[in-house]
Amino acid sequence: MVKRFVLAILIFATFSVSAQNGTVSPYSAFGIGDLRGIRTVDNQSMGGLELFTDSIHINLGNPAALGKLGLATYSGAVARKDVRMETNEEKQNTSVTNMEYLSIAFPLIAQRSGIAFGLKPYSSVGYQLEDISFNSEGVQVLNEYSGEGGLNQAFLSAGIRLLPGLQVGATVNYIFGQIMNKRVQVTEGIAYGTLDERQSDISGFDFNYALTYSHSLSAKHTLYTALRAHTQTNLVSENQRRIGTFVPLNGNEIETSQVDLDRDNLRNTEIKIPTTFTLGLGIGEEYHWMIGAEAGMQQFSKFSNPFLDGDNISYEDASSYALGGYWVPDHTDVDAYFNRVTYRAGVRLDNTGYVVNEKPISNFGITFGMGLPLGFEYSNLNLGFEVGRRGTTMNDLVRESYFKISLGISFNAAGANRWFQKRQIN
Repeated sequence: MVKRFVLAILIFATFSVSAQNGTVSPYSAFGIGDLRGIRTVDNQSMGGLELFTDSIHINLGNPAALGKLGLATYSGAVARKDVRMETNEEKQNTSVTNMEYLSIAFPLIAQRSGIAFGLKPYSSVGYQLEDISFNSEGVQVLNEYSGEGGLNQAFLSAGIRLLPGLQVGATVNYIFGQIMNKRVQVTEGIAYGTLDERQSDISGFDFNYALTYSHSLSAKHTLYTALRAHTQTNLVSENQRRIGTFVPLNGNEIETSQVDLDRDNLRNTEIKIPTTFTLGLGIGEEYHWMIGAEAGMQQFSKFSNPFLDGDNISYEDASSYALGGYWVPDHTDVDAYFNRVTYRAGVRLDNTGYVVNEKPISNFGITFGMGLPLGFEYSNLNLGFEVGRRGTTMNDLVRESYFKISLGISFNAAGANRWFQKRQIN
């Protein structure tokens, strides 16, 4: 099983670096693309809530959860997102399907300490925009903008239980990838068009620290708290820019040249994504139900990408709010399968920090899902759904209405030392 999962991660790494566009959003043209904030499907289904931890699931955003891990766990997910994009004048439907994450976690000492590693997307770029205007002489000018690529994230996490109910953890993330942005311009009555192509090869590190504490309020009820700090992401971007002319009828390039970026100190630029602090609080009855809320804050107003930023984009402080929970009717009922299913739901509001055409861009989502026991060991299949809306049609912008369905699987190896057991029979 382990060998197969490691092979899957290697395949995912190759696929992520070379092929995957995880978005179809025009807002991915800004910054370093759509910041994905990938969570496991079970966390996504609770509004993105990551304060709750248990002994059988991986929690991608909360490494302190590894202090409770009791079983080796192999987890992965895919998702499909259908999007309707609207302006004041037109509508368009599109969709995108992606691998979301692959990860492995195992306890070093059962429910005392553990480690995890894996891969997931960090940001995605994927857009095609068209703008028609008229110059001072009344001649039509067509500008087409497109972009592709994105950044991926390889992570290594560790967590430990310091005291009963108190766990701490840390994650180191290596971020890498490539972003391509292109603009072509065609003026009516002119034989040749112009192109401007920019490429950024980006890499860097950041860290995620977490603390969770749970306290029994009564014989049944438990208080859950969590504090996380995702430190400033320090990225280095190696940039190239190419300009030239082409034939609009067939797209053939006539003459191109590399821009001297060293002259403007843009060959190598730094991108700093500010620290995010998240606080969570919840209450529940173990194995039966839980409800909680989280709030995150980030000084995104300090972000900039000097090589790619345009005239119509600025940044403000970002925030995120999540409310969600789960319910299991009776996890001990061996006769009624659906009594052992975990039902999840939540809502979330993200103020992204992007200000486009002087309008802040926010995202609101309603989530729900189910955790379906697979009938062997502690493995389960997680289904997640999200209905949401991002952006606005004001100020010549685009409103995105979306429906996302996610399918995740979590395999558990029973026995705390299964990871280290030597094969007895070949």
